[in-house]
Amino acid sequence: MEHIRTPKVENVRLLERSSGQRRISTGTLYLSATHTIFVESNPDTRRETWVLHSLVSGVERTPSTPAGSQLMLRCKDFKVFQILIPQEKDCSDVHSSLVRLSHPEKYSELYCLSFNPSVNKEEREESWRFIDLMADYKRMGVPNNLWVTTAANSEYRVCDTYPSEVFVPKSATPAVIVCSSRFRSRGRFPALTYFHQDTLAAVCRCSQPLSGFSGRCQEDELMLQAIMKSNPGSDYIYVVDTRPKLNAMANRAAGKGYENEDHYTNIKLQFIGIENIHVMRSSQQKIIDIGDMRAPSMTDFLWGLENSGWLKHIKAVLDAGVFIARAVADEGVSVLVHCSDGWDRTAQACSVASVLLDPYYRTIKGLMVLIERDWVSFGHKFSHRYAHLDGDPKEVSPVIDQFLECVWQLSEQFPCAFEFNEHFLISLHTHVYSCQFGTFLGNCQKERRDMRLSERTHSLWPQLWEDRAEYTNPLYKAELSQSQAVLRPNTTPYCFKMWKGLYNHMDKTTPARQSPADVLSAVREESQQLEEELTNHQERIAALTRRPVTWEKVEVPRRRTGHLQQRHCGPDPPSSYSAPAPGQHTAHSEPEEPLGPHVQLKHLCSCSDLESGVADLSSRSSSGGDYCKDPDFE
Repeated sequence: MEHIRTPKVENVRLLERSSGQRRISTGTLYLSATHTIFVESNPDTRRETWVLHSLVSGVERTPSTPAGSQLMLRCKDFKVFQILIPQEKDCSDVHSSLVRLSHPEKYSELYCLSFNPSVNKEEREESWRFIDLMADYKRMGVPNNLWVTTAANSEYRVCDTYPSEVFVPKSATPAVIVCSSRFRSRGRFPALTYFHQDTLAAVCRCSQPLSGFSGRCQEDELMLQAIMKSNPGSDYIYVVDTRPKLNAMANRAAGKGYENEDHYTNIKLQFIGIENIHVMRSSQQKIIDIGDMRAPSMTDFLWGLENSGWLKHIKAVLDAGVFIARAVADEGVSVLVHCSDGWDRTAQACSVASVLLDPYYRTIKGLMVLIERDWVSFGHKFSHRYAHLDGDPKEVSPVIDQFLECVWQLSEQFPCAFEFNEHFLISLHTHVYSCQFGTFLGNCQKERRDMRLSERTHSLWPQLWEDRAEYTNPLYKAELSQSQAVLRPNTTPYCFKMWKGLYNHMDKTTPARQSPADVLSAVREESQQLEEELTNHQERIAALTRRPVTWEKVEVPRRRTGHLQQRHCGPDPPSSYSAPAPGQHTAHSEPEEPLGPHVQLKHLCSCSDLESGVADLSSRSSSGGDYCKDPDFE
């Protein structure tokens, strides 16, 4: 609170563009230790807008005008708020306060650490037990006679950025693990992240070797030999270096580099070409700059998108996952993945491959487990990459943003394969930056333990699970996802789209259009409400007539028109019901149950195409095309 120069300013005007439309409100601005709060003056609505200080990426002050002084708040989730303050002094005070409050210097200033979690001690302790990574490894079939846990990293003795419990090949001795760690950057030795039970192939991760131009380590070579032997069906492994080869070669001059195939005789080295964090940061900024353009033409937009290189980078990350998934599932070959330090591009490639290989990670709970394992547990630098604290801006980069976007791109190609919808991915993106929960604080497991986050904060995962109805994809078909198993996406350039749902906050002219999945979710919610109303009416009629009421389902003939009938795969038309008069009998001996959402969506789920099992809904807009012409949809 000592950083707040003025806690309250009246007669402030707020301009919001987060919904794609301009909306101007007048009200009172409040500054708290954790939030900027705007309360509308309109007595009928008194609408409140809360903005977490930790979500604010920048505060800009524009020159004063006769109407007042203006501040622009740019948020890390791409929302933009413009505030017009009548008095210049008040504007100066608010600006100075927000600049400091949005750049916390220590963890105790963050929202999740600003309250006392002891009030709900049992709930807090339970929240941190919600995700059980050992249970997920058990689901994969490990430990087994090929892979076991090692005590080598107990108390983080070997690698302080790894989890304390890791799986390694059964034949790898503690001495081999320790020496391999010393030969790897940051001590990040090869460790198991995913095991494929059908082929016995594994996905492992590590950092680059400290090989320089001619250095070698016999124990590290034995470690990779042990990984190969842990897959009886193959006599070699792939080593996937996710960096461009030129970058990896440049690192050799600094005593690092990549594996020499003359020394590692049982490997096949593959470079992928994902750029470094600095290129990615610059690329995303160019995407943001496109949104700042005033009424851009199509040429401006397409040129800006191409110039940013953003979709090219998304394709590179997805290509890395596709290569790993094919090696494991189709060739039955184990893969060792690394970049420079093994906590950015390595996390991207391994987690994308897991989504492609395993249907479990396409569920709501499964994606939580995957992020907890490959990102949180294996030491992704959340606090540095997402500017949780005021630090070196060169450390900031949208690494997990790209992973979430890869998952979204996959969900666009396979709309029936994912249990979660776009809103779930956007919520994850927001919480990575918001610091509202302790899940994404710190840079590794040891750092979180030392900060006692499990005692001082709440975990995000139970909250998302509690709200899972909001995040459920109505197109999801579990049995199809299980039978299809491995996803095989098309990664040709024309298949990649701009993620409008995430970046739409910058769209200043056109309101967002609903996707077919959003429309179906709304239909399902409305159907549930109608069913509840129907039940209430049944109870009231029964109470008035003193006899149970039965309902007759009347079939409504559907109009069919040529090609529309072939393409339509929407919900069944609503049923009509008639209440029998006293003393009258219905045509059915038993009452008909109201149609539930699972019944209404049966035709949609039964449609199929080559890859996803559904017709391509992405090409049909909810606001036009054949959907609008179909009389049953109207």
